[in-house]
Amino acid sequence: MISLTDSQKIGMGLTGFGVFFLFFGMILFFDKALLAIGNILFVAGLSFVIGLERTFRFFFQRHKMKATGFFLGGVFVVLIGWPIVGVVLEVYGFFLLFRGFFPVAVGFIRRVPILGSLLNLPGISGLVDKVGESNTM
Repeated sequence: MISLTDSQKIGMGLTGFGVFFLFFGMILFFDKALLAIGNILFVAGLSFVIGLERTFRFFFQRHKMKATGFFLGGVFVVLIGWPIVGVVLEVYGFFLLFRGFFPVAVGFIRRVPILGSLLNLPGISGLVDKVGESNTM
């Protein structure tokens, strides 16, 4: 089992609540307050899990500045009260930030017994191959 420090446990809880509030805010027709709370909890939880310095190094790398701008700009737009535009910006920034992780995630999911067979279905296989290919460098 992976041992976590107390701050990492708090971060996991904050990140989980942030994802819950983001999901619940989208389910309730882009509720501004829930999306704003979810954004704040998600970013705070991420910084608790990996640490403040590593969070800043991750977001503010030279080649990730565009992605960071879209993600944090989307958070700001949600906070000022335009939830749909903000969520679109956030999702685009999220995919740009974490696109290097998608091939790893797809490779892991393909090794899971039931999910792997689902990813090899004819309609889904092409989409997953496109998401899973790594052309970031």
